[in-house]
Amino acid sequence: MPAITATTPGKIILFGEHAVVYGQPAIAVPVNQVKARAIISPGIGQPSGWIYLQAPDIDLEGTLEDIPHDHPLVIAIKEVLQETGIEQPPAMIVRITSTIPVAAGLGSGAAVSVAMIRALSEFLGVILSDERVSQMTFEVEKIYHGTPSGIDNSVITYQQPIYFSRGDGTNSPQMEIIRVKKPFTLVIGDSGIPSPTASTVGDVRKAWQVNKTVYQELFQKTGRITEQARTAITKGNNELLGPLMDANQELLGKMGVSSPELDHLIHAARETGAQGAKLSGGGKGGNMIALASPEIAHQIAGALSEAGAVRTIITTVE
Repeated sequence: MPAITATTPGKIILFGEHAVVYGQPAIAVPVNQVKARAIISPGIGQPSGWIYLQAPDIDLEGTLEDIPHDHPLVIAIKEVLQETGIEQPPAMIVRITSTIPVAAGLGSGAAVSVAMIRALSEFLGVILSDERVSQMTFEVEKIYHGTPSGIDNSVITYQQPIYFSRGDGTNSPQMEIIRVKKPFTLVIGDSGIPSPTASTVGDVRKAWQVNKTVYQELFQKTGRITEQARTAITKGNNELLGPLMDANQELLGKMGVSSPELDHLIHAARETGAQGAKLSGGGKGGNMIALASPEIAHQIAGALSEAGAVRTIITTVE
């Protein structure tokens, strides 16, 4: 039996983070410059049911029985076994690697889960639909994030720009692949400060519970910005995206999820010629993004590095 490999991209949120948890839409795109990879190979000489997990990036190694049963990777493996109906799978070695920074808003957890689920199900002779892979990854995401929006698993599974709304409880989640009429360039700057999504989402929820009227208005304004951005992207009116990013950032600041470090990077990008800039993801750390013309993208990346970004990525959305 040959080894099976699955590779998945990272992701970045363009518009709508936090508000998406409260029924508003969000837009996210894949980031192909960073990847998660799962390789499933036969455990030669080992008995059926033997599964050995290697994840060197997080210093995790051992048999499935050695690793805590509630670890997200263990849960992903067990989900696949349950989905395929195989109680005693052939012996295997599961190796997970990733170049996606953890807790930086680039979807590292979802990317690892999607890669794992795809590779393992194929190793077992079952090809799962994108919809099912996304659903299974969402269940694993609950371990990482508590109350995930569903956007990470969606954009990473389909590997295309998406418009996503989880609904408000009275309607079902909505996902639409966005057709980008005119490519545009983003510069991503990593603040180097961890941004655990579960923590920032929890902080916003606490603030919302204290002052629901104010926060509902912030979420609704964010939703309108996201709708305008979707229209601009599908019509090729990319010049509108920069001001919309700036407006979204102002609302995120009012939600309390920005930080001095992110604000400093955003200011540096704008001063260097970015058409707009905002934080991306949970906030209080992690990444910011800037809309740039291709001609000055590297210049903006350099300015972000000088301003303290620990890494930069230039990506084209198309």
